[in-house]
Formats: sequence, C-alpha cells, structure tokens
Amino acid sequence: MKKFVEILKRNYNNLSVISIFMITGLLILYLLPREGKFRYEYQRGRPWMHETLIAPFNFPIYKTEAELNAERDSVLADFRYYFLYDSLVYYSVKSNYYSYFKDRFKEFITDRYEVEKDQVERFLENNPRLESIKNEFSSYSSGLLQHVYDRGIIDPCETADRIVAARESIVIVRDNIGERTSPDDYFRQRSAYEHIRENVEEWISAELSNLPSNMPDFLRSIEFSDFIVPNLYYNQATTERVRQSLLDEISLARGMVQAGERIVSRGDLITDEVFQILESLRREYESRLRGANLNLILLGQLILIFSLLATLYLFLYHFRYEILINLRKTLFILFLFFLMVFVSIMFIRYSMISFYIVPFAIVPIIIRTFYDERLALFVHTIILLLVGFFAPNSFEFVFLNFVIGIVAIFSLTNLYRRSKLFFTAVIIFFSYSLLYFGIAIIQERSIASIDLLNFAWFGGNGLLVLTTYPLLYIFEKTFGFVSDATLMELSDTNQPLLRKLAEEAPGTFQHSIQVANLAEAAVYEIGGNPLLVRTGALYHDIGKMSEPLYFIENQTSGYNPHDSLDFEESAQKIISHVNTGVEMGKKNNLPQQVIDFIRTHHGTTRVQYFYKSFIRKYPNNEVDAGRYTYPGPKPFSRETAVLMMADSVEAASRSLRETNADTIDSLVESIIDYQVIEEQFSNAEITFRDISRIKEIYKKKLRNIYHARVEYPE
Repeated sequence: MKKFVEILKRNYNNLSVISIFMITGLLILYLLPREGKFRYEYQRGRPWMHETLIAPFNFPIYKTEAELNAERDSVLADFRYYFLYDSLVYYSVKSNYYSYFKDRFKEFITDRYEVEKDQVERFLENNPRLESIKNEFSSYSSGLLQHVYDRGIIDPCETADRIVAARESIVIVRDNIGERTSPDDYFRQRSAYEHIRENVEEWISAELSNLPSNMPDFLRSIEFSDFIVPNLYYNQATTERVRQSLLDEISLARGMVQAGERIVSRGDLITDEVFQILESLRREYESRLRGANLNLILLGQLILIFSLLATLYLFLYHFRYEILINLRKTLFILFLFFLMVFVSIMFIRYSMISFYIVPFAIVPIIIRTFYDERLALFVHTIILLLVGFFAPNSFEFVFLNFVIGIVAIFSLTNLYRRSKLFFTAVIIFFSYSLLYFGIAIIQERSIASIDLLNFAWFGGNGLLVLTTYPLLYIFEKTFGFVSDATLMELSDTNQPLLRKLAEEAPGTFQHSIQVANLAEAAVYEIGGNPLLVRTGALYHDIGKMSEPLYFIENQTSGYNPHDSLDFEESAQKIISHVNTGVEMGKKNNLPQQVIDFIRTHHGTTRVQYFYKSFIRKYPNNEVDAGRYTYPGPKPFSRETAVLMMADSVEAASRSLRETNADTIDSLVESIIDYQVIEEQFSNAEITFRDISRIKEIYKKKLRNIYHARVEYPE
C-alpha cells in the first residue's frame, strides 16, 4: 500500500494531466449528437470520386431550401389576414343614434319655433312637413350607418394600420364563413365618417328647397363621429392557423428514388440535380441511424475524440513538455478546446443563424498571445478536425477555418497595438470572403447564385474576433498569464514601481535600462519574447531599493557601507536583493513571469568579489561557499538566460579601466563562458549557437555605448 501511495505521489502531476484530458473527452462525448455520419464526401460541380452509388432503399428527393422558400412565398403572396365581424355593434349604435337624433330634433324645434318641450309632439302633428323631414333624414342617416357597418369598420391596431396603408384585401368572417373583401369595401373610422358626411351633404343639397330655414345647419351639426365604432377585429389566432395550414400543405419532396436505382457513377459530374439527390440520401440515411445502434455510434465517437486528444497530448509531450507538466497551462489549453467545441455543438443544435459567424480564429489568436504560433496552429487544427466531423459542409468548413487560422496567427504580430487586432479582423473578413467566393463559383458555376448573406456573416465573424481583448484580460486573471498588452503597460517607466526605483536607486535604474536594451536586442536575434525580456530587465533589480547604498552604482558621495562589514555580511547584503525583489514584486502584483526574472537573474552563482576577497585575506581559513552563493533557481527559459548574461556583462563593463574593442570582447567572452562552465543555462532552452550570437550582439552594443568621441575644442 505504501508503495502504491509513493507511486501516486511521484506521478501526481502526470495523473492529474491525464485525468484532465479524460474528463475533457468525456464531456465532449456527452455533448456530441448521437447520430451517424454519411460515409461519402462530395461537392457540387466536382466529379464523383467514389464507387458507383446505388440507392440502398427508397427515399424522397427533398426540395432545396430555395425551392421551399419560393413555394412559401408563392403561397403566402395570396394569403390574407382574418378579421371577425361583430354584428351586435350596429344594433347598439342604431338604438343610441335614434335616441340622440330624436333629442336633438326636439331641441331644434324648441329653439327654432319657441315651443315648450312637452308641446313638441303636438306641434309636429300640426306641422306634418317637419315630421316628414325628421323621419326622412332619420331613416336616410340610419341607412348610411347600416351601410358602413355592413361593409365593416376596421379596428385600429398595428396589423390593421399596415394592411390599410398597403391597401390589402382582408378576409371577413361572418357567422363562421370567411369572405374576401377588397380594400374599397371596408372602412376605417375616418373614412366611414367622411363617407357619411359626404352623403348627408348630398341629401341636404338635394332637399334644400324643401327645407325650412336653419334646418340645413341643424342637420349638418349632427355628430356622426360618436356613432362610428369598429366592428371588424383582427383575429391573430385564425390568421396564424390558416397561414400554418397553407405552409403545412407544401410538400417537402419532389419525387422518389427507388431502391436499386443508380444515383451516380464514378467520374460523373455532380450536377445540381444529382447534388440534391445525394443530399436527400444523406438526410434520410442519417435520420434512419438516429435511435439505432446507439452503442456503436457512441463507440465510434469515443474513438475519434480520444484519438484527437491523444494526438494533442503527444504533441505537447514531445514539443511543449513545459506546458504538459504545468497543470494550469494544460488546463487552459483543454478549456479553450472544450469551450470552442461546446459553442459549436450548441450553435449547430439551437442557433437559427449561419454557422459562418462562429469566430474560430479567436482560439489560435489567444494561444499565440500566451504561447507561440506552432502550438496555436496545432490546437486550432485539432479543434477543426473534431468540429468538422459534425459541422455542415465538413470539407468547406475545415478548409475555410484552417486557412483563416493561419491568416490570424501571422497577421497578428503585436497584440498590444490596438490597431493590429482591428487589422486582423478586417483581414479575416476579406480572407473568408475571398475563399468562400472561390468555393462558391466552383459549386454554383454562377456568380448570381452565390448567397450574398454569407458575406454579412463573415463580417459578423470579424467583429466577434474583436472580443479577443476582453477575453485575454479574463484569461490573464483566471490562469495567471501575461499578455503583450500587459507587458507594454508594465514596461512604461512611468509605472509607480519604476518611478520609485529611479528616485531611490538612480544608478540601478540606469543599469536596468541598459540591461533591457541589451537583452531585448539579443532576444530579437535568437527568438523569444522581446517585450517580456525587456519588462523583466526593468524590474530585475527592484530589490536594491530597500538598501540602495550597498550597491556601487548608487554610491555617489564616496561613502561605502561595506567598509564596516565583513566579507560574509557584505555578500549577504548583496544576495538579499533577490528575495527582497521577489517580495516587492508580489506586493505590487507583478505577474509571475516578471518575478521569475528577479528570482533567476543571478542563478546559483557566487558574489565573486567578496568571495575572492575572503580567500585572499584568509587563505588558510575554510570558506563556506554557500554563504556567498545566490539562492537561485537557474534561468529556465531563453529570456531569463539572456537577461542573466546581459546583467552580468553590463555591470562588469562599468568596471573596465580601459574600454576598447579588445577589452570589451574579452570581458563578454570571459563572463558568459564562466556562466556556461557553472552550468547556469542547463535548464534553459538555449544552444551554444544562440550563446555565440548573443556574445556578438553584446560586444557590438557595448562598443557603441563606450565608443570614442571626438574631443571638443576648448
């Protein structure tokens, strides 16, 4: 049992990484749709590259989406909205109108002929002409009301307003019978009122000679607007039901293919008709696989997923082992992998818009920002291969997004420049559009047949790429990474910590700037992250701020505090600036990648000056070398190794009594050779060839710094 526990402890990291890979694979397996895959790949306008295809069963030839849309448009072009007719509205209005007109006429008689209200009836009996006019107008006007209500007054609403404005016909449902009605045969409230007023005016004009004085004005004052209310109401439920029934009647197929019938032979050109038959066979084939042989489908998906994940694992193991042994970095890679696959599956399953809008280029951009181009392209390729298995138009999908991934990786060189990401988004849009146009003209054989809406989706894809900036910030904070944008901010010498260094240890600040220049030039030459090494160089000696006078570059008054200390104490003072700097970096929330430069810039070397001084003064005493040795660790990357060389070379160059090409060359060679002999670069990915090139760069840079000047005349 103890041995088993020891084995687990020794292999904890490897087991954790393998577990993350397995969990990722199982989660993806759970999400994948349980459906089979048609075995053949084909493209419209290309030859059929497989064996002769015979129909394995009877299946319908499904119409294309364009054909179905055309039929839907044709059916709906003659479709009309349904309105319910309420017959009770008129009877209520008619009763109210009779009462209203009777009261108004009585008021008119009372005012015009000075008759008491209770005597009006008797007055009219004695004046039959007035009674006749009353009855005639009442009958005529109520007939007008009945006419407009029989034709219908439409209820104002958003749908009704649009129909009236477009002068569309409607279907009026009376007693459960629908009758199509033209726009001239129904009224709005305003048009109904205008219709009644026009006819009343015509009646008054025709009867003007027979009307008593003031009678026309009275009749014109009748307020018909109070008796015009809607009696046609939009019936959305009936409208939608009828619309859906019409659409349901559209047949999805336009023929049948019988089992045993030849569909296409090897070498035959896949025409539009053959392509649609193949699409119909694929659709029917995959639908028959759903629900059948689920265990076999599950097994096949399991093999595919874990094969791709195993490929990713092997790549990391052989080429990026430093990522594989870091649980956090491995988790980040697999999280991006899972996230993009998850988005793709959800998008295909539930989204109603084009799959072209999914920004697959975000993944290689993010990985390239935190790692390198090679890893970014490999992870991008693995994602595309997996998503391509269930994505529509698999070949087209993989081809487009693979090329776009390459374009994104190599067009985005400096993410800290805001314009660069925008430029990359524009390049992605144009690349998508160009590639799609090339594929489309091969498939459609006509520019007019290209779906222009896809170019809008490509534009949306490019816009979504711009979300990389906020995503980078989130990933930085979540996984502890550092991006070029963050490094650019940190390398600004107006940062509070660097300003403090310049004020409290000005000599160290100037030394740090020179080291940054040397290291940056070297990393540009041998490859690496120049911005990272520059930032690390600026902060590598911040620990000297605690006691700046113990470092010779900050001593300006001639006073040296080491004069009052023994050699071991002096060495400890010098060595302490490493741990002090690490603590300062953590306190000021510097990224771990920058703190690594502080921790490793002296490696495990010794404070040679005090170490050798002790030996010279006390040749017979035993010296404790550990008290003169920096705690380490040794540099473990190209950048930290380059900084260690630059720091030592720049500091030593200030002590040269004579600065010329020979002394500088000798200094650089001796210092870096000593570090190599001390195996300070044994943990870093740096070659002897790289070291030789670094030496030449430092020699050239130092010669430029200490070059001779022409003496100015007095």
